[in-house]
Amino acid sequence: MRHSTTSPWTWVPTLYFAEGIPYFLVNTVSVMLFTRLGVPNSTMALFTGMLYLPWVIKPLWSPFVDVIRTKRWWIIAMQILLSVAFVGLTLSIPHPNAELIASGQTPVSLFSVMLCLFWITAFASATHDVAADGFYMLALEGKQQSFFVGIRSLFYRLASVFGQGGLIALAGWLELRWGNIPLAWQTTLLTASILFALITVWHIFFLPAVEHSQSDEQEPYAEKQTTAQDILRGFGRSFATFFTKRGVLLALLFMLIYRLPEAFLVKMLPPFLVQDPANGGLGMSTAAVGVVYGTFGVIALALGGILGGFYAARLGLKRAIIPMALAITLPDALYLWLSIAQPASQLWITVAVFIEQFGYGFGFTAYMLYLMHFAEGEYQTSHYALSTGFMALGMMLPGMVAGYIQERIGYTGLFWLVMACCLLSIGITVLVRRTLKE
Repeated sequence: MRHSTTSPWTWVPTLYFAEGIPYFLVNTVSVMLFTRLGVPNSTMALFTGMLYLPWVIKPLWSPFVDVIRTKRWWIIAMQILLSVAFVGLTLSIPHPNAELIASGQTPVSLFSVMLCLFWITAFASATHDVAADGFYMLALEGKQQSFFVGIRSLFYRLASVFGQGGLIALAGWLELRWGNIPLAWQTTLLTASILFALITVWHIFFLPAVEHSQSDEQEPYAEKQTTAQDILRGFGRSFATFFTKRGVLLALLFMLIYRLPEAFLVKMLPPFLVQDPANGGLGMSTAAVGVVYGTFGVIALALGGILGGFYAARLGLKRAIIPMALAITLPDALYLWLSIAQPASQLWITVAVFIEQFGYGFGFTAYMLYLMHFAEGEYQTSHYALSTGFMALGMMLPGMVAGYIQERIGYTGLFWLVMACCLLSIGITVLVRRTLKE
């Protein structure tokens, strides 16, 4: 293997910005898009929740990215595919009339083509994640990897602000200006398509070419694997040893339950913020949600994550995990308060979202540290990948049914359920803490 002589500044920021755009488009922007076009919460949450599946099963095909072509080839190929899919999403957006949108009963069948394209986007994005992270390890030397880890995280967060904040705010501004919700979202998707296509062209010319050396890969299976049969054997061994690790049942319960409150919240917060107060929502504009939840919320999330890292490093995971579990759960009570009080002031809503997202970022750090702790030992990278798959599964399944629950018990009832899930989250954390070493 040889490391790139091209300056990492020319491609690390854009690579991780490009990694974030399709992820947030699939998992966040789609929620608001379907909500604003009048799809019922139950249907919206089910179908957008299913789009999380590629990140759940990503460990199953990620080893093949290492032996079929190069990481650079996969990055460019997936970005071209994503660019085409983005254009397809722009062209396929349906245009239901204003009366149907206002009724909140737009049939999901109108979005069949869009959903297929979202599925393509999700699988391509998950594959791109694997290739980009592997390429980062290949193209940079050890000191460069350490230096640019903060840069890549920053630009991934900027992609979050762009997707959850900028795109949604743009769509909301166009909704108000034009009075045509489908056209506003079509224009917004077109903007994302053009930007992503430009980044793809940039990478075609500036993403460095590095030799593909399997022995230098930090992958879990074997030192030098070149065939699918070798990979399957290695994966089988790593898969079997994962489920025979000591304390695996408790670990799996922790992976699935720790973020259970957030799993119910994440699909229902955008509709809760924009839907009419008569229907239990807060009646915010789409643009306001982009600013409050997609911008201030993301900033709070990032700050919480940074401080959570310092806190856990100072105290150690065993001492820090309970306070961090309280930080990720207790602020959810603010949404219960918002659903009961329904304040008209956007300031109070912003403060509540900021506090909750800060607490989530702070407490989520403990979750990731535990995954690393559980993965220690033989096949560490593979076991960590499997753990993140269960992490994604824990977000996907509750999110799929959150809409059905909300339609039956209302937003206040849903948030009471979230608070009950917080007790489960804290309880499983107490049990897990006993297995940790100082």
